[in-house]
Amino acid sequence: MKFGLRLRGGLLATLIMFGAPVLAPVGAAFVSSSALAQTVQSISVEGNRRVEVETIRSYFKPGPGGRLDQGAIDDGLKALIETGLFQDVRINRGAGGQIVVSVVENPVIGRIAFEGNKKIKDEQLTGEVQSKARGTFSRAMVQSDTLRIAEIYRRSGRYDVRVTPEIIEQPNNRVDLVFTVEEGAKTGVKSIEFVGNNAYSSYRLRDVIKTHESNLLSFLASSDIYDPDRVEADRDLIRRFYLKNGFADVQVVAALTEYDPEKKGFNVTFKIEEGSQYRVGSIDFRSSIPNFDPTSMRNYSRVNVGSLYNVESVEKSVEEMQIEASRRGYAFAVVRPGGDRNFEAHTVSVVFNIDEGPRTYIERINLRGNTRTRDYVIRREFDVSEGDAYNRALVDRAERRLKNLDYFKSVKITTEPGSSSDRVILLVDMEEKSTGDFSVSGGYSTTDGALAEVSVSERNLLGRGLFAKAAVTYGQYARGYSLSFVEPYLLDYRVALGLDLYQREQRSNSYISYGTKTLGFSPRLGFSLREDLSLQVRYSIYRQEITLPSYLANCNNNQFLADGVTPNPAFNPSPAFSAASGIPLAPSTNGLGCYSDGEASLPVRKELANGKTLTSALGYTLTYNTLDNNKNPTDGLLVDFRQDFAGVGGDVSYLKTVVDAKYYTPLVSDIVGLVRLQGGMLNKMGSDLRMLDHFQMGPNLVRGFAPNGIGPRDLNPFGTQDALGGTKYWGASLELQMPFWFLPKEVGLKGAVYADAGGLFDYQGPTTWSVTNELTTTKNSSCTPSTVNPASAGTCTGLVYDNGNAVRSSVGVGLIWASPFGPLRFDYAVPLTKGKNDRTQEFRFGGGTSF
Repeated sequence: MKFGLRLRGGLLATLIMFGAPVLAPVGAAFVSSSALAQTVQSISVEGNRRVEVETIRSYFKPGPGGRLDQGAIDDGLKALIETGLFQDVRINRGAGGQIVVSVVENPVIGRIAFEGNKKIKDEQLTGEVQSKARGTFSRAMVQSDTLRIAEIYRRSGRYDVRVTPEIIEQPNNRVDLVFTVEEGAKTGVKSIEFVGNNAYSSYRLRDVIKTHESNLLSFLASSDIYDPDRVEADRDLIRRFYLKNGFADVQVVAALTEYDPEKKGFNVTFKIEEGSQYRVGSIDFRSSIPNFDPTSMRNYSRVNVGSLYNVESVEKSVEEMQIEASRRGYAFAVVRPGGDRNFEAHTVSVVFNIDEGPRTYIERINLRGNTRTRDYVIRREFDVSEGDAYNRALVDRAERRLKNLDYFKSVKITTEPGSSSDRVILLVDMEEKSTGDFSVSGGYSTTDGALAEVSVSERNLLGRGLFAKAAVTYGQYARGYSLSFVEPYLLDYRVALGLDLYQREQRSNSYISYGTKTLGFSPRLGFSLREDLSLQVRYSIYRQEITLPSYLANCNNNQFLADGVTPNPAFNPSPAFSAASGIPLAPSTNGLGCYSDGEASLPVRKELANGKTLTSALGYTLTYNTLDNNKNPTDGLLVDFRQDFAGVGGDVSYLKTVVDAKYYTPLVSDIVGLVRLQGGMLNKMGSDLRMLDHFQMGPNLVRGFAPNGIGPRDLNPFGTQDALGGTKYWGASLELQMPFWFLPKEVGLKGAVYADAGGLFDYQGPTTWSVTNELTTTKNSSCTPSTVNPASAGTCTGLVYDNGNAVRSSVGVGLIWASPFGPLRFDYAVPLTKGKNDRTQEFRFGGGTSF
């Protein structure tokens, strides 16, 4: 239904200046000069049904002496119209010059409905429109709501939307308001172009921005939807990227958007003026504060002479220096960076000026927009409070921390003047978002087979900033559950307390003959030492046991039952037996005892006989992280150093040390280089080491080898030849990751070529087992490991194994896909060197998803 807005009561007050002696026609009326003597109480009201007479009279403000002059009448008329309560307002002169206010009230809205909206729910639209059920109907407000609904759809990428309001009149001056929506098709970004970029390719810059081009998988994401605010934010991201890489003069001149009616989408073009790339020529520190040594701030500078000029490093240096000055008692110190460019040498001379800033204090910190999150959860992210000196660096840090919480869509901290010139009020504006997740995950890998997981998590439990997660995993070879809880501020200190309860079952498969069951609990504490350095200390206690099929642990050499005719169902023919005749190719008198019919290795069976084992360990992890992106890094260093000491009670004792370092660096043409070094050592501290405590390695160390395919191995040809693991390992890897330039960036595919090398050695687990009865049958005492061919050795159950320190190496190619279904990776590697008894696996696949 089409309608326009007709305003009766439009003012013609200027005519009064010309002495109009009579009343104006419909739309406005003016009183003659005789009305000037009237008071508010002499105003009569007509036509009102819901609005009280006194309410209408209150809009007419008398002047001195309680009299209404023409200006007061004019202002009252204007104020009544602006309330939106009336369709029509008139002022007439009654008998004896009395003022008569005639009104026609707007209807009341009975209900508001939306039709045709499938992509945006009624609840969201109801919250956005100003018209409300049981509120006053206003045509101007309806028109505004129509535009608002259309804008919401445009921001969700539907620019062809049409919104038509319909007014259905009801009895008793009531109306129903219905918004009919024609959503139209999604309007995406069809192309993104960069103009003026010479130092970095368009392919690389697409990694920097948040807007992506539409593709076949766009229905799983929303980053291809045209959003002018996001495009404007992308301009700043491009600028910050260049400033971080030495381009001090960069300007992103414009972000041009053009709708292409043929493609039914937008073309976005960023115009860039790169300028020259600068390096740091010199660094100086100056101070105007008495008794303050500026050179003492040198240790807090993250800028180095000769390095690329990095604005982010300068900003972090300013923040660290300003905070340190505050700690030393200079609460109002301000660090201002300066830089003089040498255009010929392409260098910047950086100067940090430390001055006394204005003595300003924080009067209040006002929080706005946190309807669910408790105030104290937000306030604890501040290192300042009411009454403290105002320090911009600390305020910026608080804003960054609040954003990193991931509780809010947006966070902005601004200031406004306080009650005096030396007071400021901090305004913290937030928009909350959903923090709960329900995930159903599925995946497959050549190691674990098919796997599914269901998990429920909440990052802001009860609005108190707590994290909780429950997950159940069920797969072909792996099953279990886990419960996790994290309190990020233990006893109001910036220390995270984590609690983990888990149960895992690893079933036997083609790589291991045995299964394991583990039930454990682990509390942990996390400390942030710096932005790039963190420490975690933990205590772990878990019970573990081995499971084996009966035929791998029956220690039964009998091929037939007592009658000599009926086959023994417990007998498991090994390669030493002929499948055709059932006659052993090697006599059972070889002395190998339990191994003769395909038993599991001695350490496995011994662990099985020992039953459940309790491990109690203290440990810590020190992490250094300077990666530019944790999910898809292209530059930076990540180092993990961890140690665990078992022996705080429990049944085992050892010291395990592991280090893993990854270094990423951009090379040429969007190629990223990765260097990875890793190593580990297991030290015996008291009791004998178990096989399960040893390191087990395969493709996690050198690709091209099977899981548990590297290192010491049981050599008995009649047994399962289980991998025994080692107490020492090392590994090195070189990898080049490169995009497929012929594919759209948004597909998320890239390739890799790599070379790996490593070794696992020095098994120190059990090699003999002197017991009167192994499990329930054959006697196996006084066993001695053989030094010759185990097939002819006169031993019982002594372990014969390969403990050589061979260097394993391989080369290969990989396909990496950052798919909407989760990260997927395919590897094909060919071993170049290997141990005599290693197991290889050239192809490997792994991945998963959440939906």
